[in-house]
Amino acid sequence: MAKILLVEDNEMNRDMLSRRLNRHGFTVVIAPDGESGVAMAASEVPDIVLMDMSLPVVDGWEATRRIKADPRTSAIPVIALTAHAMASDEQRAREVGCDDYDTKPIELPRLLEKIQRLLPAAPGLR
Repeated sequence: MAKILLVEDNEMNRDMLSRRLNRHGFTVVIAPDGESGVAMAASEVPDIVLMDMSLPVVDGWEATRRIKADPRTSAIPVIALTAHAMASDEQRAREVGCDDYDTKPIELPRLLEKIQRLLPAAPGLR
């Protein structure tokens, strides 16, 4: 079963998305801000990170930079989740190290497709 680290500060968004991902068979661990998201990426070693970009303490842009700069977590795929929907926002997300980008509100089938595409090919994770 694949483990997803959801880094999201909005409690309603966290609750809704984590329940929906659980129903699709994923284990979801949650961080409410960028700083704890970076720490949990190292301690939990998730298969993928869903990163809100507008976060307290450390924003998602900087949290992604830190995850990708750490050799222990650099290979973990990160999908940016953001309400910033301009092409320049996607470019910025990719420049800080995000492997993919998705806009809010979340369209679950589209996000699931991106998650499945980025998950490691290890047996049992798909």
